[in-house]
Amino acid sequence: MKQKSAVSELEDRTLIITEKPDAAARIANALDENGKPRKATDSGVPFYIARRGGEIVIVPALGHLYTVGSLEKDRKSYPIFEYKWIPLCEAERNAKRIHAWIATISKLAENAEIFIDACDYDVEGSIVSYNALKFACGEKQNSAKRMKFSTLTKHEIENAYLDKKPTLDFSLIDAGLARHEVDWLYGVNLSRALTAAVKRNSGAYTTISAGRVQGPTLRFIAGREKTILGFVPTPFWFIRTVVELGDAILEVEHEKKTFNVKEEAERVVKSCEGKRGRVEAIENSEFTLAPPPPFDLGSLQSEGYKLFGFTPIQTSKIAQRLYLDALISYPRTSSQKLPPAIGYRAILKNLLKDPEHEEFAASLLDKPALKPQEGKGEDTAHPAIYPSGNLPERTHGKAERKIWNLVVRKFMASFGDHATSSNTEATIEVEGNRFHATGVKTVNEGWIRYYKPYISSFTKFLPPMKETEVVKVRRMEVEERFTRPPPRYNPSTILKKMQKEGIGTKATRAGIVQTLYDRKFIRERNIEVTELGLEVVDVLVTNCPAVTSPRLTRILEEKMTRIQNGKTTREEVVRGVIETLRPIMENLKDNEQEIGKQLSQALGKARLKDRAIGSCPTCKTGRLLIVRSKKTGKRFLGCTQYFEGNCRTSFPLPQQGLVRSSGLCRLCGWSKIRILRKGKLPWNICFNPRCPGKKKEGFK
Repeated sequence: MKQKSAVSELEDRTLIITEKPDAAARIANALDENGKPRKATDSGVPFYIARRGGEIVIVPALGHLYTVGSLEKDRKSYPIFEYKWIPLCEAERNAKRIHAWIATISKLAENAEIFIDACDYDVEGSIVSYNALKFACGEKQNSAKRMKFSTLTKHEIENAYLDKKPTLDFSLIDAGLARHEVDWLYGVNLSRALTAAVKRNSGAYTTISAGRVQGPTLRFIAGREKTILGFVPTPFWFIRTVVELGDAILEVEHEKKTFNVKEEAERVVKSCEGKRGRVEAIENSEFTLAPPPPFDLGSLQSEGYKLFGFTPIQTSKIAQRLYLDALISYPRTSSQKLPPAIGYRAILKNLLKDPEHEEFAASLLDKPALKPQEGKGEDTAHPAIYPSGNLPERTHGKAERKIWNLVVRKFMASFGDHATSSNTEATIEVEGNRFHATGVKTVNEGWIRYYKPYISSFTKFLPPMKETEVVKVRRMEVEERFTRPPPRYNPSTILKKMQKEGIGTKATRAGIVQTLYDRKFIRERNIEVTELGLEVVDVLVTNCPAVTSPRLTRILEEKMTRIQNGKTTREEVVRGVIETLRPIMENLKDNEQEIGKQLSQALGKARLKDRAIGSCPTCKTGRLLIVRSKKTGKRFLGCTQYFEGNCRTSFPLPQQGLVRSSGLCRLCGWSKIRILRKGKLPWNICFNPRCPGKKKEGFK
């Protein structure tokens, strides 16, 4: 007799859909009356069967199971405005396992009576469950209920199950569906137009992408790059002054700080050098520094980059793993508020069990009342990011531990007292010129003690002094300095710029920046725009400037909010986008030949630059390029003069990792290369076989 599958045994059950397998396991454990749900699989797809009166089946999705796809089968034609939602496996080649996932959810839905959405409570999570209920479960979206929780702790999951919302949040879902459809319309049409233009010109296929948020973001970075490249430094002068006060030596600053005319600075030095002056005034003041608000996603990403060098997308992924381990609350939030309902004291009592945080948690629990410092950011779906109070159940990597500690310390700091510092400013008069010296002393660390070692109290001592006391100018010198261009964006500051301009969302901004890296439009952490990136911006600005305008994107974001508030409809917004896109696409098609020529030239330069390492140390006239052997398929460095028959210089290369130029070796002056390996630190190599530092830097 053929054995029944785990799916066929289930009848008249409740079906809960979660966003990820880890979340399904936690929800199953929390809801099972004995904490021991049964795990089963179907075609490799895991699901859980929990008992709570009756049987509850908890099945995970794998994030989005469905996506927007074209009704037109030709993947190269454009413009295209007809679309539908399709299984992800039909749109992406590397998503084949999605077919089994959808099939299993469909089987589990056949005998279910009650459907519950337990995906992440945000736009993306709501779309994941809506599409699964609509397409995989046979139009169950209208009868399904909704669980809402911000942590995956047992207590909160049970409460969310008992206090289910009677329906899905359809206005939120409509806004999310509209965003995906609008982004698809912009992305597929612009990307196909640019890619087709290159193919027509060069005959080679290279994906050149553009999009509704990607365009303005790249334009911000390109604009900064052009400012930097066109910047002309101008000189200014600074007077470095050292005075003698009793037995103390003190550096002071002229009240003017900087001088635009060198002769003016020299006149000051000439009148004051070697002279005596006096302490004219001493002013004491005290200032306080309020505790910081708890993290939202953007501030966590910024702090993760500043402190640990994690890119925003890395921090987001680490935080998501901590959320799935029930260690922190849901990270994709724009809130900086902590409602009392999360249970401040209960969280701190649990943190007493962690030796690293025990002392700080205890001191906060001694306070008669706990009131967090809150910021302006609000999010109707979730509070600010906070520790759940659970301690790690498994060994975490260094990255996870760093971010968890950071969240815990920021949470505790938000309950701390104001920090207090005293400030002393002395004014010293010499020959009619005034100089200033400042001292700072921390009087009360307050919240700073909880946020160490991520911030430290600052102390700068002044020697004892009194008014009218005589000082002697011991040394003065004029230093020439130059104005500097604005700094390049980094992955943190570009996210802040996007947030300020109102483009993208808290969940999508980091991914947009990563796409710009992946498409080789930008490079390096202090972001430089590649020639290809600059040309893409120029093409878009010339032919469809609205696509690179933050205003257009901001207006669309406002329309998404209006959908969510019930003031407009998804259909109306999409219809308006199509009408905006039609003339843009016609213009791109009319100028396809010129666009293709422009982008093809930029691609050629970009590829050559990626392959170029430096000057040939042998012939001095050629350049070393990364070359791949037709015979062996292995890569090596070879001189460009080889093709002219003038130089046969070559050097071996590691066969794995990206190879990039890394400047000149400080020991021998030859060019160096940097090998970028996934999950490993970069490897800097000088390829001079006789380099003095070869034992440290070379091949072994």
